[in-house]
Amino acid sequence: MEPVTPKGRVTLSDIARKLNVSHTTVSRALRDDPQISKSLCEQVQRTAQEMGYRPDAMLSALAHYRRANKTNPITAGIAWINHWPDPKQLRRVHEFDLYWQGAASEADRCGYRLEEFRLDENTPARRLEKILLARNVPGILVPPWWHGEYPDWGDFHWEKFCVVRLGYTIHTPRVHLVTADQLYDSVLAYENIRKKGYQRVGLVTTSAVGKQLRFLAGYLFAQAQAGGGVRLPPLLFSENPAQQSQTKFVAWLKKTKPDAILTDQATLHGMLARAGYRVPEDVGLATTSVLTGRADAGIFQNSYEIGKAAVQLLISLIHHNERGIPRLRRDVLVEGEWVDGSTLPPRNVRR
Repeated sequence: MEPVTPKGRVTLSDIARKLNVSHTTVSRALRDDPQISKSLCEQVQRTAQEMGYRPDAMLSALAHYRRANKTNPITAGIAWINHWPDPKQLRRVHEFDLYWQGAASEADRCGYRLEEFRLDENTPARRLEKILLARNVPGILVPPWWHGEYPDWGDFHWEKFCVVRLGYTIHTPRVHLVTADQLYDSVLAYENIRKKGYQRVGLVTTSAVGKQLRFLAGYLFAQAQAGGGVRLPPLLFSENPAQQSQTKFVAWLKKTKPDAILTDQATLHGMLARAGYRVPEDVGLATTSVLTGRADAGIFQNSYEIGKAAVQLLISLIHHNERGIPRLRRDVLVEGEWVDGSTLPPRNVRR
């Protein structure tokens, strides 16, 4: 078939008349709506291309404006999959509770409802899949993991859903994710610690793959860019028992002599006390998350915004019917903010 060169802009109605279908069918077929047969979607898309159809950006923007400025009825559910062995513990982590709050608020604003579903021995992956399909749930949010074994997804059919992960701690499914910009946050923290007058800034984290590596990369980059100061080797804990970690920590303290420490380890305040160091008299302490670390100076990761951004991304996938594991994953990163606190006073007023 020869390409059609219309005199004016090709509309959905033009395509509909050519194929003898409704303009609504054309609109849905162009978005790969699952309720339209695959063969008809392909026919509509092929015809649209041949006729030179291009979406009208101004009309799309107007439609979005109208949707955003009216009260949306609750039309569908978004699933928050709680895969923790003790489900109550998930939202007891303050950061993750803010993920939920931000996601629930944004879902409600856009006409969706955020619902928690549990993945456990009573509801294994395939049974959960059937429940979600029966409830006509189009999208899934996968919250972070804290420790222990990863959830068993079995042969869950991800291609039936639009999916977004929260954070790097969950390795599967390998879908688009939204999380804190840990590399930026680490650089921001290092720079603010130096502004307080500290010269020997150390980092203590773990060697686990994931967000810790991004904190480490940011720390090393900030050290390389900083003028003055002393470059200290970071301390990376493995999965060793606590006593071995304490021994390793004390040896690192004696060797590097930090005057301030940046860490993502909530246990570090106690480890310093057991080693005979006072915070902040002997060493300043800052955390990569003031919500979960035992320090009031450090980074506020804007977790509520992370939850909102996750739902915005998920709804975009739903509107474009982009389901399953993507060929190329997208990472949406939300910047954190520095927070002053008593665990890291200015260096020149420490006693």
